[in-house]
Parts: sequence; C-alpha cells; structure tokens
Amino acid sequence: MERNFLLTIEYDGTGFFGWQRQPGVPTIQGTLEDALSAVLGKKIQVNGTSRTDAGVHAYGQRASFSGEFGIPTDKLALAVNNRIAGAMKGKMATGPIRIKEVREMPADFHARFNAKGKTYLYKIHNSKEPDLFLRNYCYAIREPLDEEAMRLAASRIEGTHDFQCFQASGGTERETTVRTIYKTDVLRRGEDISIRVTGDGFLYNMVRIITGTLVETGLGKRTPMSMDSVIRGRDRQNAGHTAPPQGLYLMEVYYELQEVPGYDG
Repeated sequence: MERNFLLTIEYDGTGFFGWQRQPGVPTIQGTLEDALSAVLGKKIQVNGTSRTDAGVHAYGQRASFSGEFGIPTDKLALAVNNRIAGAMKGKMATGPIRIKEVREMPADFHARFNAKGKTYLYKIHNSKEPDLFLRNYCYAIREPLDEEAMRLAASRIEGTHDFQCFQASGGTERETTVRTIYKTDVLRRGEDISIRVTGDGFLYNMVRIITGTLVETGLGKRTPMSMDSVIRGRDRQNAGHTAPPQGLYLMEVYYELQEVPGYDG
C-alpha cells in the first residue's frame, strides 16, 4: 500500500548550493533524496516547501514524498540521518542535514501546496568586533543599529500588500506579488538582533530584502515611516539592499491557519 510521508528537516546550508537539486553540485534536496533512496531501496523525489538559496539554513523545512515502503515510520529518520552523517554503527555523529520528525499523512497531502504559512528568522550580530565563528550563520554589522526604529519599520510591513518592492529578479514568475504578513518581530539580546517574519507566502529574496531595508533604517539612513512609501511604490529600487544569505533561517511551516502566529481570521 502506498504511504505518504511528511518530513521536518533542519540543515546547515553552509557548503550547499541551496535546496533544489542541481547537477554536479551538492544541494540539500539532492543529498536528502540520495540518502532516502539508499535507505528505501528505490529512487525518491521529495517536494519541499521552500527552495532556500545557497548558504541559507533551516530549523523547520518540510518536505513530502510517497511510495510503497515497509520501513516503520519511527526508524526512517534514524536510518537517513546516519546515512547522511556517514555514521558507523554504535557511534554518534551528526551531519549537516537532519530529519527531525517523520509523520505519515493522507494520500492527497502535499508539503508545499498544503502549507498555510511560514516563519523566517534572520540573525544579525551587531558588534564592533566580528565573531569569526559566526561568519556563516549571521549578518555581521559593526555600526550600532537602532532596533526600536527597525521594529517600528517592520510593523509597517504587516497586513496584505503588493510586495513587488521586496522581490528580486531571477526567481520563479508569480501570478501575483500580493502577500499577507501576519506578524513581525525585531528583538535584541546583547549584540544579537533577530528578525522574525511570518506570512502566507514569500517572494524571491523577500525576507533578505526586508532585512536590508530594516538594517538601513537601523543605521539612520531611512525613517521607519518611509516603509509605507517603499511598499506603495512597488519598485525594487526604492527598497534596501539584499542582506546576505547566511543570516537567514526557515523556522517553521504551518498547515493550520490557527497555528500561524499573528493570524486572526
């Protein structure tokens, strides 16, 4: 009997050419599919919720696949994780990709098409002295950032808008650039600033461009209220720079609207 699995996956995107399988280079999807195919004894193709770019990380990427498999659900993650890590029997090892959870779903479930919302996290290290060991996991900014100004600007993004101004060229052509942002947060803890954005969907490089615009606001190059005219103008040239990929993390994917932070419908 055919079974349909939903995977929750975390990964360190350093050293990978993004999520989507590409010939001749290491990708998250390609590495995961190869490991699943080896464990299950047949070619597996997974459908992911987000095609994260090179260097982008994830705490909660989701992907689904289906087929006739005899392996118990609770054994699949362990077998695949060990395969990816190259672990020897009896030894502990962790690879750059790890399946956190496996759930069996109805036959018509699809990880991307059934998703109702996502939360992305962007990490900034705001210090005069950059941290060498954080260089692959955050955006290092030496000049002081005004996180309150950034928070005010981020709040202007919430709601349903045409976000064409936050779309980079080169992505998949979309029928519409209208999206709903349910909730934004900007939080500082010491030298670390985190930006969280939750919405029903995102355009190509949208969170990274939002972050670049917020950074310019935090540096005093923009006012928080200017975010309104940026959105109304629908022009990429009016928004800020594209923040680097290594600070971006896919946090969570939601399949029930009631679970989406900030959703009040």
